[in-house]
Amino acid sequence: MNPLLNAIVKDDRTLVRTLLSADPGLATTLIRSPTLHETGIHHWIYAGDTALHLAAAGYRVDCVRSLLKAGADPNAAGNHRRSGPLHYAADGAPDGPAWDPRKQVATLRSLLDHGAHLHLQDANGATALHRAVRTRCAAAVRFLLEAGGDPERSNHSGSTPFHLAVQNTGRGGSGSEAAVTAQKEIIEAFLARGVSPDLCGGSGKSVRASARSPWILELLS
Repeated sequence: MNPLLNAIVKDDRTLVRTLLSADPGLATTLIRSPTLHETGIHHWIYAGDTALHLAAAGYRVDCVRSLLKAGADPNAAGNHRRSGPLHYAADGAPDGPAWDPRKQVATLRSLLDHGAHLHLQDANGATALHRAVRTRCAAAVRFLLEAGGDPERSNHSGSTPFHLAVQNTGRGGSGSEAAVTAQKEIIEAFLARGVSPDLCGGSGKSVRASARSPWILELLS
């Protein structure tokens, strides 16, 4: 593995700074081969991603800051999914061994502070807020809403983030106790921001009409 990527996976902050100091160009070098990182970073990394994508996916906050300082592009989206580092930082797994909502929010904040576009859409039209909702990352959803994330922006399927909050998104583990608890917190976060359950997405269907579970319908009422 590339020494910089290996240092990021190991969260070796000193080595990351040393490597970037010796060759700042490493911060913008594209990854050539897709791989699934298992050592504390359970996220696919695709050809066209950068070291910043990897660091963001693993919530390696100090590594993210070092990469940005060295010139990494917070909006790099050269992979086939057109996902930026902010999208990767918004992904998570509440039941996963590497789950850390505090570090996730700190990573999101660092990226936004350095110019990441909050409303950047991937190839499916999803923003970071869509991704945080889909992966049931409640703390990330609250942070992104407070930062100005748009709860009414539709992806290419016509779903707003609030629509995804009331549906089974098809992601593995979405029915676990932790995921359901997070889903409730996410729905409450949208309601607390004044987003109406009668909001219609690109398909013309309202959030309320998209909900099926009795507990969600009760929460929306």
